Amino acid sequence: MAKARITTKSGSKVVIEGSPEEVASLLAILERTPTGGPAPKDTPRKKERRLQSNTKQTPTTLLAELADGGFFKKPKELSAIKTALQEQGHYYPVTSLSPAVLRAVRKRILRRIRDGKRWLYVQ
Repeated sequence: MAKARITTKSGSKVVIEGSPEEVASLLAILERTPTGGPAPKDTPRKKERRLQSNTKQTPTTLLAELADGGFFKKPKELSAIKTALQEQGHYYPVTSLSPAVLRAVRKRILRRIRDGKRWLYVQ
């Protein structure tokens, strides 16, 4: 039986016992990985999850996506914006959307036009 004693970069001590082939394969795995642990099998999925979790969908980012998609080429009411977001699966009350739309107006992403007693938003 072959035996190997390994000290990892983090200071952990590992003793491997087994046939020479088993010890050689485990040593090869440990040398390939930067942490000294087993090689991760689904690394691309983990990176995808990390990327998705960093892009949190807020009303502000959703409004910017609508604007980029050309939704505001024609004047829209706040209720139309709410409906468009609901079609995408994002449910926000009008009371939560109006401050986000007003911020977009202040940042000059959108403009607003007075039409009688209501406001219309356009790009």
